Amino acid sequence: MAEERPKTYRYRILRYMPNLVRDEWVNIGVLLEELDAGRREIKLIEESRDLVRVRQIHPGADQDFLRSLPIEFDALLRRPAAARELEKLDQALSNVLQWSPQRAAAADDFDAELDRLFRAYVAAPPRARAGIIESTRAWIKERVNDVFRRRRVPRLERNVPVEQFTELGDPFKFDYAYRNGVRGYLQAVTLGRDPAQAKVLAYTAGRVRRHVGPCEFTAITESEPVADKPRHQFLVRLFAEQDISIVSLNNIERFAEDLRQRLQ
Repeated sequence: MAEERPKTYRYRILRYMPNLVRDEWVNIGVLLEELDAGRREIKLIEESRDLVRVRQIHPGADQDFLRSLPIEFDALLRRPAAARELEKLDQALSNVLQWSPQRAAAADDFDAELDRLFRAYVAAPPRARAGIIESTRAWIKERVNDVFRRRRVPRLERNVPVEQFTELGDPFKFDYAYRNGVRGYLQAVTLGRDPAQAKVLAYTAGRVRRHVGPCEFTAITESEPVADKPRHQFLVRLFAEQDISIVSLNNIERFAEDLRQRLQ
């Protein structure tokens, strides 16, 4: 078989710069485009630790504005004339937001390259605690993406908006979705950090089931829940009430292989 050649992409970094006089910006997102396929996606900061980093550089940063950007850009990129809209946006961006110069990148996988660029240019560097790298949703998703890619899990949708099931403007997105007789949804959730993530997932699972009927939901966690940790057990009970399965990264290889066989 002929060796598959890397695809060529182009990307730009989105910068937040609320004070032009000081000429200080912080990277808040990356836009990746695959021109031949017409695919465009933007990944923006959403996690609390990334927003905290923005406030450290710009204490007066508009948090509501920053949190609204994923919704606005997602709506823009789903329009039929997204390419033209982006060209107009490039010329009309306010002083608060600016694009970096456009650059080229070569990679085998679009989603993996978007994750790599975001990690390299935007995400807050991981912190080590007692020699262990701190777990975040992005950290979990990076490992899940790698496993799904290696296992060649087919027919997975990514970054699936839930506003069609809940309310218009709901910013929540499922990390993955699939159909195999019933709909299935996968979401990275950290056991040890932000319990609000789990509450949102549980609430959303209930709303989706009321809208479309039986569904499968799986929370992918950084580790197995520990019996003597109250927060872990709170999440276990919360997920059990909504019939959400838990799969830790320790078991993700086996889970991915089972899912691949089911979706073939």
